[in-house]
Amino acid sequence: MNGKLETIVRGAARIMLDNEKAPAHRKPGHNNFVTDADVMVQEYLHGKLQAFLPGSVFFSEEQDNSALTDAPTWVVDPIDGTFNFIKGRKCSAISVALLSDRRPILGVIFNPYSNEFFRAENGHGATLNSHPIKPSDTTFDIALVNFGTSPYQPELSRQGMNAALEFLTHAGDLRRSGSAALEMCEIAAGRADVFFEMSLSPWDYAAASLIVKESGAHFAMPLENNEDFGRPACVLACNNKCLEQSLQIIRAAAGRE
Repeated sequence: MNGKLETIVRGAARIMLDNEKAPAHRKPGHNNFVTDADVMVQEYLHGKLQAFLPGSVFFSEEQDNSALTDAPTWVVDPIDGTFNFIKGRKCSAISVALLSDRRPILGVIFNPYSNEFFRAENGHGATLNSHPIKPSDTTFDIALVNFGTSPYQPELSRQGMNAALEFLTHAGDLRRSGSAALEMCEIAAGRADVFFEMSLSPWDYAAASLIVKESGAHFAMPLENNEDFGRPACVLACNNKCLEQSLQIIRAAAGRE
């Protein structure tokens, strides 16, 4: 399955790169956009993935989605980091997860600009360009923290920025790239030590969650009682040594402690 899936995702990436000047359109929410390239990539993946796995369901950013069921389900972000894509920042990715019984069993994230293909399969570890990856063992006091700002939800943006200040004060330093999927892959590969965002949609985190877990790092939804891959959630990914302090900061920022 993995080889065929990689071929499909790389085909989608060619569409993405061939349409870097595609028109952009506003969506509801602050500074929220979709481009014609997002739609073209999504339509391509919709057809290819459902033909690849007949009877599967397609759950994606640029469409109206029904509630998750136990059926095999592709959770897709056609271009994660759309605003980066519009600006030509070359930090965007295609994210594809396959869920079974509402849990990820396969995840791939591809950054065509760096030719980095992250992949994980449940119980089989995580890889970058077919080489195994693992998280860092950096301690919290010098941790590099990736974060997102939840820009479409002002009340959560404020919570997130309060948490970011706490991380900046007590950990090492902060980074914000604009692609949550790639930032979580950096946790899996040991390039950064913590990632958090107060609200992400399933297509932002489904594939990355499995890559993080299979690398040996932690993935959590700190403000939820149970993981639900069918709705937005606060997300944390981090190495083993940063877990407890990261949880405390996020829960305090959300008024949960």
